[in-house]
Amino acid sequence: MTRSADAPGRRATILDVAAAAGVSRQTVTRAMNDMPGISAATRERVQKCAVELGYSPSRFAKGLVQGARTSVGLAIPDLTNPYFPAFASSVVEAATQLGWNVVVDDYGHGTGSGLDAVRRLAPQVDALIGYLGEHAAEAQSLMGSRPVVGLDCPDGSSAGSIGFDYPYAARLALDHLASAGRHKVAFLDSDQGGPAGSRGAAVAAAAAAAGIPLTRVQASPSATAARDAVGGLLDKEPGLEALLAFNDVMAAGVLKALHSAGRSVPGDCAVVGMDGIPLGELVTPELTTLALDLRAVGRAAVDLVEALLSGAVESGSPAASLTLRHELIVRQSA
Repeated sequence: MTRSADAPGRRATILDVAAAAGVSRQTVTRAMNDMPGISAATRERVQKCAVELGYSPSRFAKGLVQGARTSVGLAIPDLTNPYFPAFASSVVEAATQLGWNVVVDDYGHGTGSGLDAVRRLAPQVDALIGYLGEHAAEAQSLMGSRPVVGLDCPDGSSAGSIGFDYPYAARLALDHLASAGRHKVAFLDSDQGGPAGSRGAAVAAAAAAAGIPLTRVQASPSATAARDAVGGLLDKEPGLEALLAFNDVMAAGVLKALHSAGRSVPGDCAVVGMDGIPLGELVTPELTTLALDLRAVGRAAVDLVEALLSGAVESGSPAASLTLRHELIVRQSA
């Protein structure tokens, strides 16, 4: 009877298989990759032990033996939100230039989480990029020594991370509104909590520092939910002069609500979104937004994975933690 990996939840390693089968690490490599130089009986014994231990060689390790292409997992929470397809496209573009494969998992259905996506992707990939929220540490544990680059994961518990300077973005927006004499401001936040709440916290802190009274309201991150939430807000705050939205999709709902209420934009109320997706140029009036260069974000994520795989950047080091900034794109809505 072969022994199991020692710690519950720990991924079995090549050394576990070698010990269980009574062979060397090199023999395990030969058996798992159908290489010559060992007997059929030894190959069968090693492969049986691997199955019993739940061991599967990483794609990166197999690639070193077989010349396979590097495969990167991409965990996305909601491909119906235009931000995430745009981000995914940027990752695929950058990875393709390196000759890599990208495997995408959209986990934003029902009660799915980023960790569910990691469990599905882990057997297939050499590294992982994703919006993992509070699950970044668990994701890295599941991936073992294969690097995880978490986006918008403030605890920095994965091998690499890319964060966004929300305090800087909040100051950009509020300074712009204040310069236009708009001081009665509301922030429409997402009700999903987690790291997403850092946007709301940043706006609240920037408003307090600037002496701007801020009304905060929450809604599900969709245009319809935003429209309904702002309809109720306008009944309570008829003198509202400006409204910041959690993202551009919600900002589109804000524009709809203001139009339905007979409020002109930006005359009666200015509107500012966040993310900078192409939708902002298609709504009327065109949306002022705090934009990210999504091609740059995707390139940064892929470059960081490449550096972690090659050893050029050490896992968990300061060089493996990047912070990117938004740019204020001024259009008609503010």
